[in-house]
Amino acid sequence: MTPVDLARWITAIVFIAIGVTHFIPPVVRGMAAMVPAVFHGRPFSAIGWVWVTGVAEIAGGLGLLWEPTRAAAGIALAVFLVCVFPANAYAAGKREKFGVFAVPFWPRLLMQLALIALVLWVGLTP
Repeated sequence: MTPVDLARWITAIVFIAIGVTHFIPPVVRGMAAMVPAVFHGRPFSAIGWVWVTGVAEIAGGLGLLWEPTRAAAGIALAVFLVCVFPANAYAAGKREKFGVFAVPFWPRLLMQLALIALVLWVGLTP
């Protein structure tokens, strides 16, 4: 197994596992609170957004493991990470409300950029 294969498997498992957590009721409530009000009802409720993002993470993780969908999954996960960043940025300023989910803005931005680089690397490297 090459280093990129190992990284791909680890990345896929992490995305799948995190996606599954989007369906655990106490976690769903916490994540739904992170969805900025502007997104409520457009077109989903806050809980709907949590479920949709959970499905996206599971699908992206699985997609990384299957060669015909690997590149598309890597690109889709990179776009996904850009799209969910507003919720992370919103939570960053509300540590008293979100606790450990409220990673400060700049470290979260750097983490998000590193994750984008990672999913593109494992998705686009043959």
